[in-house]
Amino acid sequence: MLSGCRRLLWGRFPTARFPRPPPGAAGSGPVGPGGGRAYAPPAERKRFYQNVSISQGEGGFEINLDHRKLKTPQGKLFTVPSEALAIAVATEWDSQKDTIKFYTMHLTTLCNTALDNPTQRNKMQLIHAAVKFLETDTVCYRVEEPAALAELQRDEWDPVVAWAEKRYNVAIGSSTSILGPNIPASTKETFVSHLASYNMWALQGIEYVITQLKSLILSMGLIDRHITVEKAVLLSRLEEEYQIQRWGSVEWAHDYDLCELRARTAAGTLFVHLCSESSTVKHKLLQD
Repeated sequence: MLSGCRRLLWGRFPTARFPRPPPGAAGSGPVGPGGGRAYAPPAERKRFYQNVSISQGEGGFEINLDHRKLKTPQGKLFTVPSEALAIAVATEWDSQKDTIKFYTMHLTTLCNTALDNPTQRNKMQLIHAAVKFLETDTVCYRVEEPAALAELQRDEWDPVVAWAEKRYNVAIGSSTSILGPNIPASTKETFVSHLASYNMWALQGIEYVITQLKSLILSMGLIDRHITVEKAVLLSRLEEEYQIQRWGSVEWAHDYDLCELRARTAAGTLFVHLCSESSTVKHKLLQD
């Protein structure tokens, strides 16, 4: 059943591909732009279920592990707002082998955070925390030296900033000052208004993506499907990639960091889209 669902989700959201992190890696909860910490995945444990399914309840779609209903860390019924998101979460659980590797289950962790809201923030607090990240946005901070890196930043970051300025009709700019660019109040107000169009679940996902990329601009470009996950991650690591090209990489460490960042960013992006879904997946697709 779930194999057909995977094909459906991957076909609808082609930019959200999930590279597998190396086995044995530890997961940790991300720190959000507002300082709040999302849930950290628990330690591994032996798989205790055979079958995974979804069902529709009064509050939304539920995940069933055999005959058990999945619960959040606070003991709440694990209920998600869309069928597509339920399928994606069920796929995470169904993909686990003999051992449940919670650090690979980013969508489950995001749902737990949205359901339990451990930081107890409301919608406007989430929005203002996201917009505040403009003041320290990765793509707005530039170097003057070395000249090669400065040129690389102009070539790679300027087009994304220009896209955002045109897309949202705002002024953003960049700066080589340690104080960063002076973001106009009208620009912040525009982003506040735009983010207010998302529901609380999607905002949790947006904050998660911003935390990974250290950039509101790259995050919105990704969520608006202007750039891919791979491109967004590359742009967020531009200086590091420049140093790797110049000095070489640390064996396995840099590859793991890249793999993990792509996985988290892809999961957050997929989460935002699935939380914004208004259509129901046709029942027959669940029977594949």
